[in-house]
Amino acid sequence: MRRLGTGIGWRPEIADAVERMPGIDCVEVVAENVCPGHLPESLQRLGERGVTVIPHGVSLGLGGADRPDEGRLTALAERALALGSPLVTEHIAFVRAGGPLTASPRLEAGHLLPVPRTRDALDVLCENVRIAQDALPVPLALENIAALFAWPDEELTEGQFLAELVERTGVRLLIDVANLHTNHVNRGEDPGAALAALPVEAIAYVHVAGGFERDGVWHDSHAHPVPRPVLDILTDLASRTTPPGVLLERDENFPEPAELERELRTIGEAVRAGRERAAGGTRAGTGAVAEPPAGDPVGGGVAVLVRPVVRARERLGVAQAAVLSSLVAGTPVPEGFDRVRMGVQARALTAKRADVVAKVAPELPVILGEGYRPAFLDYARERPMNGGYRRDALDFAAHLLRADRPKDTDARHALRQWWLDRAGPSPRPSRGRMAQTARRVLLRHRG
Repeated sequence: MRRLGTGIGWRPEIADAVERMPGIDCVEVVAENVCPGHLPESLQRLGERGVTVIPHGVSLGLGGADRPDEGRLTALAERALALGSPLVTEHIAFVRAGGPLTASPRLEAGHLLPVPRTRDALDVLCENVRIAQDALPVPLALENIAALFAWPDEELTEGQFLAELVERTGVRLLIDVANLHTNHVNRGEDPGAALAALPVEAIAYVHVAGGFERDGVWHDSHAHPVPRPVLDILTDLASRTTPPGVLLERDENFPEPAELERELRTIGEAVRAGRERAAGGTRAGTGAVAEPPAGDPVGGGVAVLVRPVVRARERLGVAQAAVLSSLVAGTPVPEGFDRVRMGVQARALTAKRADVVAKVAPELPVILGEGYRPAFLDYARERPMNGGYRRDALDFAAHLLRADRPKDTDARHALRQWWLDRAGPSPRPSRGRMAQTARRVLLRHRG
């Protein structure tokens, strides 16, 4: 496995600081945020210095029921080649659901959502990974994600799910120790047991990030310092294997460069503590590896490989559409899910949607002022996203204009001009009935 060393997530807000940081061996850039023909000069300079640049995808949705989108795969491949990357990374998650597979409206989460750890989901994921591997010019590594809710009736632990995924596809792993901590708090899962089950030889590198706890729920914010429990999990991992690379993620609320450098040093100390522990013959892990369900061994053999993936896609598609619709379109929470946690997730999705739209269309908060956020949240509650954040920004502006808002004439004129510059001569017809359609179709599937 190629050594990647010490890394940090590259973001435009800290680009200059990252270039000046000592000891940076690799950086990671959100793949969807760069254009192959117009790479940021900072990334080009880092690459010329020998710093490895890795494109990190967030929208492929390999854990979804549909086959991977060819256009998204092509875009990811183009970024890997443009950046001279030795690998690309994505997530074990679904980000959209519905559409022709389920005869229901296509919905976008705008965020990474957990896949059920079931045989159906694993079969679909394995086939999707093979499709992606064939389309990409470099190896693929997949990241375990953080989750606010759990699926009922799961058949595998996280460690078993990841181990079998690697065995069946040869894919590499990007292990996020902060996400293991998140799932420990939110879902009661033992990070030590997950680490013990991992095929450590498949680890490409490791993510470390901060978050915060509120009302017993851990939020993986990437906007706070790395807490001690996350560092302890990193130490446990380093006591089991030497990670090829360890990378700090920070997406917002950026501290001074000196503080980021201190965090990187603390992360390095946690890795060294794990190596010393391994040399001393002790290990930090607290959990034992859970045994596979009786009669269904990890690896699965030929019987698993020949499972009918077409039917699995249909079953998974209906389940994911029902979950996503309950989160973004107000349909009932499916049976077996924790309604409180699903409510937390729904609110988090809406809040993130408002934040990201403000970033991709920064003129909107300027035009609307303090009224931007309440107006957007009111809009989002009844209008699921189905075309990405930039489309969402245009639809939000059109929604306000159709309602003759904002009331301030100058602000409304500025909003209309902004919309005209980007969309066309008149606001598109309202899609306000989308949520009602989603409810009817999904309730019919579940009935």
